[in-house]
Amino acid sequence: MTEAAINADEKARQTVEAVVREQLSKALGGVRGTIEGAVPTIAFTLGWMITHNLRLSIVAGVGTALILLAVRISQKSTPQFVLNSLVGIGIAAVFALRSGKAGDAFLPGIYYNAAYAVGMTISILVRWPVVGFIIGSVTGDPTAWRKDPAIVRLCSKLTWLMIIPCAVRVAVQYPLYLADHVGWLGTSKIVLGWPLQVASFAAMIWVLTRGRTPLAESPAETAEKLTGED
Repeated sequence: MTEAAINADEKARQTVEAVVREQLSKALGGVRGTIEGAVPTIAFTLGWMITHNLRLSIVAGVGTALILLAVRISQKSTPQFVLNSLVGIGIAAVFALRSGKAGDAFLPGIYYNAAYAVGMTISILVRWPVVGFIIGSVTGDPTAWRKDPAIVRLCSKLTWLMIIPCAVRVAVQYPLYLADHVGWLGTSKIVLGWPLQVASFAAMIWVLTRGRTPLAESPAETAEKLTGED
């Protein structure tokens, strides 16, 4: 059997659940990626609680992110998650400095989670669940997965589980923002950040381990999904 045939046979036996588990694990960035995402927020919050100086707090958050970035670069490892964190704390700093209110540093995150929850809900209602595109990124065809109703249903369930953390963050953080409880805002951002994301991921894994939806039932069907042919 040729190498191409072996690869096709392996892909034919692959399940949707296995593909999604692998891709979600990459998206979270592992333990290090989640820590790198939380540390700048912790630095900003602690800086504010200790000094009540907005500029010093922003310097603490941005400075911490830059240190983490320097470590990544020195180790020649991917800086993706540190860069995400740096961009996030940078946007937060712009909001806070513009208004002079420390609480406004958390406003972009609230907006982001609200928009993300609404967008993913719409994707489910129109039967284009966001998680489905994870399947598309593996098969090479971003839309062929929609031909299989079982995959669409599974991806809809998983997308709902991705919406829950976003909705919870908005429901908790927006009232705290209105009350200008900066310390509690920072605490909630940390607690409802990667821990809640990991909990959501665990729930998704539980759903995925209960099923074995074939990515394709045969090499021929795999080729069909890859090319998008009927």
